[in-house]
Amino acid sequence: MSRKKQALIIGLGQFGRALASTLAARGVQVLAVDKEEGPVSDVIDVVDDGLVLDASVESVLEQLDPARRDICVCTIGSEARDHAIIVTALLRQLGAPRVVARANDAATERILMLVGAHEVVNPDRAFGERLANRLIYSGVIEELPLGDDLVISEIRPPGVFLSRSLRELDLRQRLGLSVVAIRREIDGRERVLIPTATEVISADDILVVVAPRDDLHRLLEVSP
Repeated sequence: MSRKKQALIIGLGQFGRALASTLAARGVQVLAVDKEEGPVSDVIDVVDDGLVLDASVESVLEQLDPARRDICVCTIGSEARDHAIIVTALLRQLGAPRVVARANDAATERILMLVGAHEVVNPDRAFGERLANRLIYSGVIEELPLGDDLVISEIRPPGVFLSRSLRELDLRQRLGLSVVAIRREIDGRERVLIPTATEVISADDILVVVAPRDDLHRLLEVSP
């Protein structure tokens, strides 16, 4: 039996609580930490453990043994930027193998990278970009970046796709677009299919595609 992944989440604002709860629901062993008792109480029933402490104190953070956690996430918000920077630096110094930190502005993002974060996320900016694409391109249901250029997107099929097979459409060669899954209602239940070349696209399908961002958006702009 494989070992459960372990995550240390520091900072339990709205974003931190959502992250801790979602990781726990997906089978990750989560230790959730905040300076205030209230946020810890909000997640204590869904995570493996929750502690009220100041993780910006090195001796305190060391007791949490970040070096043995698969991932450590500092989700402290902009209202305590100094603490976020200190915690991120300490996590690296204490041997955390993967440190992800949250930033709400470009300056904080640069500093967090400089002090050792392996990855910096800006949830407000990411949500804003995803919402903008959904507002501009009505066919986009959800979109997530894969690196600097590629996106994985859930889209409603353009009219030119309907009643045609993936082999006929030849999307990979013509557009650099790969359909990796199809969400489809079958017998009253939504199913996720791994499509074959003979799969015919219907109007009610939701396509999960991987494509260069600009090429996908160009397709959605010109297709009814």
